[in-house]
Amino acid sequence: MDALITGLRAFMEAGGDVLWYIAGATFIMWAIIFERVWYINTDHKRDVSNALSYWESRNERRSWHAHMIRLRLISEVNMRLKMNMPFIKTLISLLPLLGLLGTVTGMVQVFEAMSYGGGNARSMAAGVSAATIPTMSGMVATLSGVLANTFISSKVQSESDYMEDTLTMDH
Repeated sequence: MDALITGLRAFMEAGGDVLWYIAGATFIMWAIIFERVWYINTDHKRDVSNALSYWESRNERRSWHAHMIRLRLISEVNMRLKMNMPFIKTLISLLPLLGLLGTVTGMVQVFEAMSYGGGNARSMAAGVSAATIPTMSGMVATLSGVLANTFISSKVQSESDYMEDTLTMDH
């Protein structure tokens, strides 16, 4: 366990300060992703059940008023279902930009080493490391978020379609 912590600390130090921002944004992104998965598998089922039972308890379902109630029920369930999805997409877009920021700050270290040290290889290597690690980390975090977002988005769409198909306008 100590070796893992030591390795993680060395990785974070080699990547520079920007790597902490990437780690924080990644943590927030995955916390929201897990929250959405949890919601879809638990509370969303209850929301759909409540909307369906309300709709089925209505005697009349063909009038304009009934149609508006149906749209409201679908809209309320979809609003809760799609909550935080834009924020996940924003974090997915932000992570590569943070990686690019890490690249720029790392390259600044390389140029400083070249100008002051006259080509000190150790200083330049630390700068290159500080440039490449955030780039790689930002891209890995982005790819993991894209995969999770694709899965959640398809689940949200199928749940939304199910809700619309289930609330029928018969009677």
